[in-house]
Amino acid sequence: MKLYYATGACSLAPHIILRETGLPFQLERVDLGKHQLANGQDYYQISKRGQVPLLELDDGRKITEGPVISQYIAEQAGRKDLLPPSGELERYRVLEWLNYISSELHKSYSVLFNKEQPDEAKAITLRALRKKYEWVAQQLRGKDYVMGDTFTVADAYLFAVTNWAKNFALDLSDLEPVLAFQQRVKTRPAVLEALKAEGLDA
Repeated sequence: MKLYYATGACSLAPHIILRETGLPFQLERVDLGKHQLANGQDYYQISKRGQVPLLELDDGRKITEGPVISQYIAEQAGRKDLLPPSGELERYRVLEWLNYISSELHKSYSVLFNKEQPDEAKAITLRALRKKYEWVAQQLRGKDYVMGDTFTVADAYLFAVTNWAKNFALDLSDLEPVLAFQQRVKTRPAVLEALKAEGLDA
């Protein structure tokens, strides 16, 4: 398999899951500013949307959308800890988290990354994000991960997007459960490997 990624982007989540599972894969970095690969190839030739992550399977088929890619990887590896089996309520709790992170956190950060957004809109978004993280902190209180003691695909996604907070002066310093979560995830060997591979500070 080949994972197309951009350094520090949401593609970090499936990158982490690949390393958690130990499945063989290749990394292909995408310059999202130029929409080019390292060899100069136009990324739009690979992904019509020009977005990461994208997982290319051995037979050439492609999967997009980070949460879906992470689910696919976990199931291919048979890792029921990363994603509980279909029919078990815990699976749908993990999917709840994936959906929340995608629609409430990730989507909010998209406003902040948009250079055309006026400062007023960004300020409103930052206040809303802060409120959402207060809720996340409540859910994490007394837990190692969102599901309790077990690291799942949702944790990798939450870690990846929460890393963006520092880029926008989103102060989470008083939300101890969130800070402890980020630090805990960062110490996992697979996460350290992914950060190092992307040239990010561990």
